[in-house]
Amino acid sequence: MASEAKFGTHWQSDELDAIVADYFAMLAANLSGERYVKSSHSKGLMARIGRTHHSIEFKYQNISAVLDELGLPWIPGYRPKRNYQSAIFDAIDRYLTKHSDVLESVPISPTPPALPTEIFVAPPPLVSVPERIPEGLKRLVRKFDPVARDHRNRSLGKAGEEFVYNLERRRLAAVGRSDLSQRVRWVAAEEGDGAGYDVLSFNTTGRERLLEVKTTNGSARTPFFLTRNECDVAKERPEDWCIYRVHLFAREPRIFTISPPLELKLDLHAELWRASFYSRAEEKRQ
Repeated sequence: MASEAKFGTHWQSDELDAIVADYFAMLAANLSGERYVKSSHSKGLMARIGRTHHSIEFKYQNISAVLDELGLPWIPGYRPKRNYQSAIFDAIDRYLTKHSDVLESVPISPTPPALPTEIFVAPPPLVSVPERIPEGLKRLVRKFDPVARDHRNRSLGKAGEEFVYNLERRRLAAVGRSDLSQRVRWVAAEEGDGAGYDVLSFNTTGRERLLEVKTTNGSARTPFFLTRNECDVAKERPEDWCIYRVHLFAREPRIFTISPPLELKLDLHAELWRASFYSRAEEKRQ
Protein backbone atom coordinates (compact mmCIF):
# COMPACT_ATOMS: atom_id res chain seq x y z
CA MET A 1 0.00 0.00 0.00
CA ALA A 2 1.21 3.50 -0.85
CA SER A 3 2.69 5.57 1.96
CA GLU A 4 1.23 9.05 2.32
CA ALA A 5 4.60 10.29 3.58
CA LYS A 6 6.07 9.60 0.14
CA PHE A 7 3.50 11.55 -1.90
CA GLY A 8 5.32 14.17 -3.97
CA THR A 9 8.80 13.17 -2.77
CA HIS A 10 11.79 12.14 -4.87
CA TRP A 11 12.52 8.46 -5.19
CA GLN A 12 15.45 7.24 -3.11
CA SER A 13 18.32 5.09 -4.39
CA ASP A 14 17.01 1.86 -2.86
CA GLU A 15 13.58 2.44 -4.43
CA LEU A 16 15.09 3.15 -7.84
CA ASP A 17 17.30 0.07 -7.62
CA ALA A 18 14.22 -2.01 -6.81
CA ILE A 19 12.17 -0.77 -9.76
CA VAL A 20 15.06 -0.99 -12.23
CA ALA A 21 15.71 -4.61 -11.22
CA ASP A 22 11.98 -5.37 -11.48
CA TYR A 23 11.81 -3.76 -14.94
CA PHE A 24 14.71 -5.84 -16.24
CA ALA A 25 13.10 -8.98 -14.85
CA MET A 26 9.98 -8.22 -16.88
CA LEU A 27 12.06 -7.34 -19.94
CA ALA A 28 13.92 -10.66 -19.76
CA ALA A 29 10.60 -12.50 -19.61
CA ASN A 30 9.28 -10.47 -22.53
CA LEU A 31 12.30 -11.22 -24.73
CA SER A 32 12.30 -14.93 -23.91
CA GLY A 33 8.56 -15.31 -24.51
CA GLU A 34 7.91 -16.19 -20.87
CA ARG A 35 4.50 -15.21 -19.52
CA TYR A 36 4.42 -12.40 -16.96
CA VAL A 37 1.79 -10.01 -15.61
CA LYS A 38 2.77 -6.34 -15.46
CA SER A 39 0.10 -5.49 -12.90
CA SER A 40 1.46 -8.14 -10.52
CA HIS A 41 4.92 -6.60 -10.71
CA SER A 42 3.47 -3.16 -10.08
CA LYS A 43 1.47 -4.36 -7.07
CA GLY A 44 4.51 -6.14 -5.68
CA LEU A 45 6.54 -2.94 -5.83
CA MET A 46 3.75 -0.93 -4.24
CA ALA A 47 3.86 -3.28 -1.28
CA ARG A 48 7.65 -3.20 -1.03
CA ILE A 49 8.43 0.50 -1.43
CA GLY A 50 5.17 2.26 -0.66
CA ARG A 51 4.79 4.19 -3.93
CA THR A 52 1.50 4.70 -5.77
CA HIS A 53 0.49 2.71 -8.82
CA HIS A 54 0.66 5.84 -10.97
CA SER A 55 4.15 6.70 -9.72
CA ILE A 56 5.44 3.21 -10.39
CA GLU A 57 3.92 3.02 -13.87
CA PHE A 58 5.39 6.43 -14.75
CA LYS A 59 8.83 5.34 -13.53
CA TYR A 60 8.65 2.21 -15.69
CA GLN A 61 8.11 4.53 -18.67
CA ASN A 62 11.11 6.62 -17.62
CA ILE A 63 13.23 3.47 -17.67
CA SER A 64 11.94 2.63 -21.17
CA ALA A 65 13.00 6.09 -22.33
CA VAL A 66 16.54 5.64 -21.00
CA LEU A 67 16.86 2.18 -22.56
CA ASP A 68 15.69 3.62 -25.87
CA GLU A 69 18.52 6.17 -25.72
CA LEU A 70 20.96 3.33 -24.97
CA GLY A 71 19.86 1.34 -28.01
CA LEU A 72 18.35 -1.41 -25.86
CA PRO A 73 14.94 -3.07 -26.18
CA TRP A 74 12.19 -1.88 -23.84
CA ILE A 75 8.88 -3.33 -22.69
CA PRO A 76 6.18 -2.55 -25.30
CA GLY A 77 3.53 -1.81 -22.66
CA TYR A 78 5.62 1.00 -21.19
CA ARG A 79 6.12 3.60 -23.89
CA PRO A 80 9.05 5.95 -23.20
CA LYS A 81 8.47 9.14 -21.20
CA ARG A 82 11.47 11.43 -21.01
CA ASN A 83 10.79 13.84 -18.13
CA TYR A 84 13.22 11.99 -15.89
CA GLN A 85 14.26 12.29 -12.27
CA SER A 86 18.04 12.51 -12.74
CA ALA A 87 18.71 9.80 -10.14
CA ILE A 88 17.25 7.20 -12.52
CA PHE A 89 20.44 7.40 -14.61
CA ASP A 90 22.60 6.33 -11.69
CA ALA A 91 20.27 3.45 -10.85
CA ILE A 92 20.38 2.15 -14.43
CA ASP A 93 24.15 2.63 -14.45
CA ARG A 94 24.45 0.50 -11.30
CA TYR A 95 22.30 -2.26 -12.75
CA LEU A 96 24.03 -2.43 -16.15
CA THR A 97 27.48 -2.30 -14.58
CA LYS A 98 26.57 -5.32 -12.45
CA HIS A 99 24.65 -7.16 -15.20
CA SER A 100 26.72 -6.42 -18.31
CA ASP A 101 25.35 -9.52 -20.09
CA VAL A 102 22.14 -7.52 -20.71
CA LEU A 103 24.11 -5.25 -23.05
CA GLU A 104 25.29 -8.06 -25.33
CA SER A 105 22.08 -10.05 -25.65
CA VAL A 106 21.31 -11.78 -28.93
CA PRO A 107 17.81 -13.14 -29.49
CA ILE A 108 17.42 -16.75 -30.52
CA SER A 109 15.87 -17.05 -33.99
CA PRO A 110 13.57 -13.99 -34.02
CA THR A 111 10.31 -14.79 -35.76
CA PRO A 112 9.80 -12.81 -38.98
CA PRO A 113 6.33 -11.62 -40.06
CA ALA A 114 4.21 -14.00 -42.12
CA LEU A 115 4.99 -12.02 -45.29
CA PRO A 116 8.47 -10.61 -45.99
CA THR A 117 6.93 -7.31 -47.13
CA GLU A 118 5.48 -6.72 -43.64
CA ILE A 119 8.91 -6.25 -42.13
CA PHE A 120 9.87 -3.16 -44.14
CA VAL A 121 9.08 0.28 -42.71
CA ALA A 122 9.90 3.87 -43.60
CA PRO A 123 13.22 5.27 -42.33
CA PRO A 124 13.12 7.93 -39.62
CA PRO A 125 13.60 11.51 -40.89
CA LEU A 126 16.59 13.65 -39.99
CA VAL A 127 15.78 15.81 -36.97
CA SER A 128 17.69 18.33 -34.89
CA VAL A 129 19.42 17.14 -31.72
CA PRO A 130 17.36 18.14 -28.64
CA GLU A 131 18.73 21.32 -27.10
CA ARG A 132 18.66 20.03 -23.55
CA ILE A 133 19.93 16.54 -22.85
CA PRO A 134 20.44 15.73 -19.16
CA GLU A 135 24.10 15.41 -18.22
CA GLY A 136 23.40 12.10 -16.48
CA LEU A 137 21.98 10.70 -19.71
CA LYS A 138 24.95 11.93 -21.74
CA ARG A 139 27.31 10.23 -19.31
CA LEU A 140 25.30 7.00 -19.46
CA VAL A 141 25.31 6.95 -23.27
CA ARG A 142 29.06 7.56 -23.33
CA LYS A 143 29.66 4.71 -20.90
CA PHE A 144 27.36 2.21 -22.61
CA ASP A 145 27.75 3.59 -26.14
CA PRO A 146 25.11 1.84 -28.28
CA VAL A 147 27.01 2.46 -31.52
CA ALA A 148 30.27 0.90 -30.33
CA ARG A 149 28.40 -1.85 -28.49
CA ASP A 150 26.45 -2.97 -31.57
CA HIS A 151 29.59 -2.68 -33.71
CA ARG A 152 31.65 -5.04 -31.53
CA ASN A 153 28.79 -7.48 -30.90
CA ARG A 154 29.65 -9.87 -33.70
CA SER A 155 27.04 -12.41 -32.62
CA LEU A 156 24.32 -9.80 -33.04
CA GLY A 157 25.76 -8.67 -36.36
CA LYS A 158 25.91 -12.21 -37.74
CA ALA A 159 22.39 -12.95 -36.49
CA GLY A 160 21.11 -9.88 -38.34
CA GLU A 161 22.96 -10.82 -41.52
CA GLU A 162 21.56 -14.35 -41.43
CA PHE A 163 18.09 -12.94 -40.82
CA VAL A 164 18.36 -10.73 -43.92
CA TYR A 165 19.87 -13.56 -45.99
CA ASN A 166 16.91 -15.83 -45.22
CA LEU A 167 14.45 -12.96 -45.65
CA GLU A 168 15.75 -12.16 -49.13
CA ARG A 169 15.49 -15.78 -50.19
CA ARG A 170 11.88 -15.86 -48.97
CA ARG A 171 11.07 -12.51 -50.60
CA LEU A 172 12.26 -13.60 -54.02
CA ALA A 173 10.59 -17.00 -53.78
CA ALA A 174 7.32 -15.31 -52.79
CA VAL A 175 7.27 -13.30 -56.05
CA GLY A 176 7.97 -16.34 -58.21
CA ARG A 177 11.74 -15.91 -58.58
CA SER A 178 12.94 -19.11 -56.96
CA ASP A 179 15.80 -19.11 -59.46
CA LEU A 180 17.11 -15.84 -58.00
CA SER A 181 16.31 -16.96 -54.45
CA GLN A 182 18.80 -19.82 -54.86
CA ARG A 183 21.50 -17.34 -55.94
CA VAL A 184 21.29 -15.08 -52.87
CA ARG A 185 24.64 -15.18 -51.05
CA TRP A 186 25.70 -14.35 -47.51
CA VAL A 187 28.94 -12.76 -48.66
CA ALA A 188 30.17 -11.70 -45.20
CA ALA A 189 30.01 -15.31 -43.99
CA GLU A 190 31.67 -16.72 -47.13
CA GLU A 191 34.37 -14.10 -47.73
CA GLY A 192 34.61 -11.96 -44.59
CA ASP A 193 33.85 -8.27 -44.17
CA GLY A 194 36.05 -6.83 -46.93
CA ALA A 195 33.46 -6.69 -49.72
CA GLY A 196 31.79 -3.51 -48.46
CA TYR A 197 28.43 -5.28 -48.17
CA ASP A 198 27.10 -8.36 -46.36
CA VAL A 199 24.44 -9.99 -48.55
CA LEU A 200 24.23 -10.26 -52.33
CA SER A 201 20.59 -10.32 -53.43
CA PHE A 202 18.58 -9.36 -56.50
CA ASN A 203 15.56 -7.36 -57.54
CA THR A 204 12.80 -9.09 -59.47
CA THR A 205 14.45 -8.34 -62.84
CA GLY A 206 17.67 -10.03 -61.76
CA ARG A 207 19.76 -6.93 -61.07
CA GLU A 208 22.22 -7.34 -58.19
CA ARG A 209 21.50 -5.68 -54.85
CA LEU A 210 24.42 -5.20 -52.45
CA LEU A 211 23.00 -5.16 -48.93
CA GLU A 212 24.99 -3.77 -46.02
CA VAL A 213 23.23 -5.07 -42.87
CA LYS A 214 23.30 -2.99 -39.67
CA THR A 215 21.56 -4.65 -36.73
CA THR A 216 20.49 -3.33 -33.34
CA ASN A 217 18.17 -4.42 -30.55
CA GLY A 218 17.34 -0.73 -30.20
CA SER A 219 14.90 1.49 -32.02
CA ALA A 220 15.04 2.91 -35.54
CA ARG A 221 16.92 6.00 -34.37
CA THR A 222 19.82 4.11 -32.78
CA PRO A 223 23.00 5.36 -34.55
CA PHE A 224 25.44 2.99 -36.25
CA PHE A 225 28.94 2.87 -37.74
CA LEU A 226 29.81 2.85 -41.43
CA THR A 227 33.31 1.92 -42.56
CA ARG A 228 35.24 3.78 -45.25
CA ASN A 229 35.10 0.67 -47.41
CA GLU A 230 31.31 0.54 -47.16
CA CYS A 231 31.04 4.22 -48.07
CA ASP A 232 33.41 3.69 -51.03
CA VAL A 233 31.30 0.84 -52.42
CA ALA A 234 28.18 2.97 -51.93
CA LYS A 235 29.75 5.66 -54.13
CA GLU A 236 31.05 3.19 -56.71
CA ARG A 237 27.74 1.35 -57.14
CA PRO A 238 25.03 3.73 -55.86
CA GLU A 239 22.25 2.08 -57.87
CA ASP A 240 22.94 -1.36 -56.40
CA TRP A 241 24.19 -0.75 -52.84
CA CYS A 242 21.96 0.00 -49.85
CA ILE A 243 21.79 -0.26 -46.08
CA TYR A 244 19.35 -2.68 -44.49
CA ARG A 245 18.90 -1.20 -41.02
CA VAL A 246 17.54 -4.03 -38.89
CA HIS A 247 16.12 -2.68 -35.62
CA LEU A 248 13.98 -3.94 -32.72
CA PHE A 249 15.74 -7.21 -33.46
CA ALA A 250 15.28 -8.75 -30.02
CA ARG A 251 11.56 -8.09 -29.94
CA GLU A 252 9.89 -7.50 -33.30
CA PRO A 253 12.44 -7.18 -36.14
CA ARG A 254 11.80 -4.38 -38.61
CA ILE A 255 13.91 -3.05 -41.49
CA PHE A 256 14.22 0.25 -43.29
CA THR A 257 16.52 0.80 -46.26
CA ILE A 258 18.80 3.71 -47.10
CA SER A 259 20.32 4.15 -50.56
CA PRO A 260 23.03 6.57 -51.72
CA PRO A 261 23.66 9.45 -51.65
CA LEU A 262 23.95 8.76 -47.92
CA GLU A 263 24.77 12.33 -46.92
CA LEU A 264 21.26 13.41 -47.90
CA LYS A 265 19.63 10.93 -45.51
CA LEU A 266 22.12 10.53 -42.66
CA ASP A 267 24.24 12.82 -40.50
CA LEU A 268 27.71 11.44 -41.22
CA HIS A 269 30.75 12.47 -39.20
CA ALA A 270 34.15 10.87 -38.59
CA GLU A 271 34.83 9.39 -35.15
CA LEU A 272 37.98 7.31 -35.75
CA TRP A 273 41.51 8.19 -36.90
CA ARG A 274 43.98 5.88 -38.62
CA ALA A 275 47.33 6.18 -36.83
CA SER A 276 50.45 5.74 -38.94
CA PHE A 277 54.22 6.35 -38.71
CA TYR A 278 54.31 7.76 -42.25
CA SER A 279 53.31 11.38 -42.80
CA ARG A 280 51.37 12.36 -45.90
CA ALA A 281 54.18 14.71 -46.89
CA GLU A 282 56.70 11.86 -46.61
CA GLU A 283 54.51 9.64 -48.80
CA LYS A 284 54.24 12.32 -51.49
CA ARG A 285 58.01 12.81 -51.65
CA GLN A 286 58.49 9.10 -52.17
